[in-house]
This record gives sequence, C-alpha cells and structure tokens, in this order.
Amino acid sequence: MEHGQLHQNPQPQVRNTLKIVVSDDLPASALELLRAEGWQVDARSGRSPADLAVDLADADALLVRSATKVTKDLLNAAPRLRIVGRAGTGVDNIDMTAASGRGVLVVNAPGANSISVAEQAIALVLSLARMVPAADQAMKAGKWEKKKFLGTELRGKTLGIAGLGRIGQEVAIRARSFGMQIVAHDPYISQEIAGTLGVELLSLDELCQRADYLSLHLPSTPETKHLFNDARFAKVKRGIRIVNTARGELIDEAALKRALESGAVGGAGLDVFEKEPPTDWSLAQMPSVVATPHIAASTEEAQELVGLDTAAAVRDFLRDGIVRNAVNFPSIHPEELQRLQPWIRLSESLAAIVSQMGPARVEGLGLRYYGSLADSRATDVLASSAAAGILRPILSGGVSIVNARQAARERGIEIVESRSTRSRHYTSLVSMKLHTADGERWAEGTVFEPNSPRLVSVRGVNVEAALSGTMLIICNDDRPGVIGEVGTILGKHKVNIASFALGRNDTGAVGILNIDEDANAASTLEKAIDSIKQISGVREVWLIRLPQSYS
Repeated sequence: MEHGQLHQNPQPQVRNTLKIVVSDDLPASALELLRAEGWQVDARSGRSPADLAVDLADADALLVRSATKVTKDLLNAAPRLRIVGRAGTGVDNIDMTAASGRGVLVVNAPGANSISVAEQAIALVLSLARMVPAADQAMKAGKWEKKKFLGTELRGKTLGIAGLGRIGQEVAIRARSFGMQIVAHDPYISQEIAGTLGVELLSLDELCQRADYLSLHLPSTPETKHLFNDARFAKVKRGIRIVNTARGELIDEAALKRALESGAVGGAGLDVFEKEPPTDWSLAQMPSVVATPHIAASTEEAQELVGLDTAAAVRDFLRDGIVRNAVNFPSIHPEELQRLQPWIRLSESLAAIVSQMGPARVEGLGLRYYGSLADSRATDVLASSAAAGILRPILSGGVSIVNARQAARERGIEIVESRSTRSRHYTSLVSMKLHTADGERWAEGTVFEPNSPRLVSVRGVNVEAALSGTMLIICNDDRPGVIGEVGTILGKHKVNIASFALGRNDTGAVGILNIDEDANAASTLEKAIDSIKQISGVREVWLIRLPQSYS
C-alpha cells in the first residue's frame, strides 16, 4: 500500500460484472487502465441526464470531468453505484451531501495539474517582462517596432507568491532558475518548508510592497473574494505586475483596471476571470494585460495525468478496497463512524474556534482525549476532522477528514494526539491546542446527550456554551459592569444575543455569546466589536463563525 492510503474491505464482487460509466472525455490510457481489469467500460460523453440515469442503473462507478452534473436525482437512479471519480480538483458539480448520504465515495485528482499551472504562471511572467504577445501582434501586422518593446530581465527581481501550496512551490522552483528572489505569503506553511525552498515568508501587505511580480495561488473563499481591490492596489509597490492563474474572484477587476490606468500596477497576466467568458472584455483588451482563456491546466500531460490518477483511484477502490484522494469518506467501520459523528463535529468546531482567534502561522495541532473516548481506536479521525476544520477554509481541492493529515504534512503542521483516562468531570472530553508562531490557543469540548457538542473551556477557563452559528468570545478582567457594557453595545447595534455563558478563574473571565447574525449586517457587527474592544477591562474579542453544516 502506498504511503497515506486508507483501506476498506470491499464488498465481494464477481470481477467481470463490474460496470464503469465514463460520461465525460477521458484519455484512452485511463479507459484502458480500467478495461485491463476485465470490467465493462461505457465511455460516452454528451449524454442527457435522463439517458445517463438509465445507464447508471446497474453501474458500480461513474467517472466525470466538470461537464456532468452529479445531482441527487442522478445518484438516486444508481442503486449499485459505489464510487464517483472526478477527473480534476474541484467537486462543485457533484452533490456531496447526497453522495455521502448514499454511501458513495467521491475521489478527485488533486495536484495532477500543478506543473502545468506553474508553467503557465511563469509564461505569463515572462510575457509581461518581455512584452512577447504585443511584439508578436505587431509583427503579424507587418510592423517592425524594435525600440517599442524594450523589456526587463527577471534576474534580480523579486517574485511574490500568494499561496505556497503545491502550485506555488512549483512556481518558486522555476522562478529561482531565472535568478529571482522569492518571497511568499501563506500562514499555513511552516518556516521549515519555506526555508527548504529558499523562500522568505511575509505578511500579505509586506509581500505586495516588496514584489516586482506577484503570482496568485489562493483558493476562492469568502475571505479571499476581491482580496485585491482598490485598497490593496493603493499599497502595492508601484509598477508591480500581477499574474493570476488561480481564481478570478481574487481580484476586483474594476479596481485592477483603475490601478493599471494609474500606473500603480504595471501589468497583469490573467488566465482566470470573475465571469468566464467575460461579459466585459475591456480589461482583457488593455495593452498592459496578457490574457488567456483559463488554459493553465490545459496541457496534454496534465489532462493525461488527471485522467490516469482518477481511473487508478477508482480501480484501486473497486479491486482492492484502497481509498485514495477521497473527499467524503473516513476509513472507519460504519457503526463506529455513526457513534463518533458528534465528536467529529465537535473537533471541527473546536478547530474553528482556535483558528479564528486572530491571524497567525500555524505550526502544530495537539489533541488529548480523556475518559472513555481515550479507549476508542478510531479517534484519529477526530484529529483529521480538526485539521480539516483549520485547513478547509483556506485551501482548494477538497480537504476532508480523509486527506487533511496529508495536507497538514505538506504545510509542515505537526499533529500530535495523546490519551488520558484521568477524570475531567465529563465521561469523555477533547482538549485541543493550536500551536502558532504567536503562541498557543486552547479550547476543550464534550458531547452532551443525545448528540450535542458543547464548548466547556477556553484558555483554561471553564465555561459551558453551545457550539452553533456565530459566537463572540470575550476575555476580560473579572470585575463588575463589563458584560453589561457589552450587552448595551450589542443592543445599540441591533445585534441579538441568543445565549450567554460566563466563566472565570483567578486569571480573569471569559464570556461566550451566541448571537444572531444577519448576513447583510456584517459591517454593523464589526462596528459593535470595535466598540467592545474599547471597553475598559476587555482584553480580547474574537468573532467565531462555526461551520454552517454543524450549526
């Protein structure tokens, strides 16, 4: 078994009865890999949903790219389906809730196109430095304009990389061969990994102020949407050149256009856009922009490798019960998994709390299990759930409790688990510490009957609170009047308190407020928090948003 793989005992199957449906185009090598097992492979693209549902009635596996929409209705039409393979990274076209509910494994092919995307990023950097597209266009128009296209060398220039994951690391390796200095921003990459690449880690503001070229490799999340806007462009090094092969939503395109017109940004290489194809072509048509139609992963090699990786994952599961690159399946006996579900939710919620206690570079994650929970042989899934809770909001590519440990290892985040049978006033307890460059964050929780995860301690202060929705955690001096002022401020800003819990010891007090958050009133809540921070005696205030699926 390859390192990092998981095993599940497969259901006995008669080899020649397995049917694999491939509904989008895959390379011939991927199809041959499946046919070599003696299985029936029905590979036809362009089927209607109704026709595909008929063909899936007796299918064991379905392989798709992005065109096929794997809906709940489609899954319900496939009673024998055991696995869906997505030839690519994103799984937005698959109803993950329905798949998990049906017990259908979903696997993808993360990282198979990393080299191709990294090479496209470098190609755009070179195109901006040497004005290759514009020079080629002039030549095709019969114009010899040698003096017009005076370029610059990459040697000695600083490349900033926002997001030092698989692709960002490949970009760094290639850029160094041009003699560039490499700096990066990624709070989830350790100093050790960055050091092996010869990369200096910086804050995003520092990165933008130092970089001559900036290559974006961040996921699309609510936090990263329009991360590069007017305010950000006002603080970048003047003349910076920006390359985006990640997600169009990272950049406010109207703001980028203004920055290009003013000279704050010297050029842009864009492979992705907010709307594809664009409805407004003015940005892509600017002379200082090199634009391509989302082709960074479109190479023969990447498409071949993505198809092969996906087919191999499907084959290994059906033939040997090996689970690779899964996005929705822990390797645990179903009965044990059912018993651990509330503890899985608890672990992710605790991770959400400690990870939202301010920005900091994550270095390690520690979990200690107390009481009867310490006797379980399947508690490693709790650590995986916690790691997923920390990494999922900031990573693309389907981070789950199956692959969260690997994702953590790739970022130099150490996960340590320990057990104790010592009584802690609860039948079972999870104690979680997040080790960061700025110190430790500590929270503990348990599960009340029937299946209610509860927070029972923050920073060593015992305080019991429901784990749901939006929370405010306030650390303050233990003196009269503080909580009253908090309530007055929230009332003034029309923020409703759903519940309140207070804990205290000789170090101070901790208040936990579960609040009703209107999605349209985020700015009002921020103003309320700013006011709370000004209260005498208040030390720290954290806004915590727990995963909606667990609220």
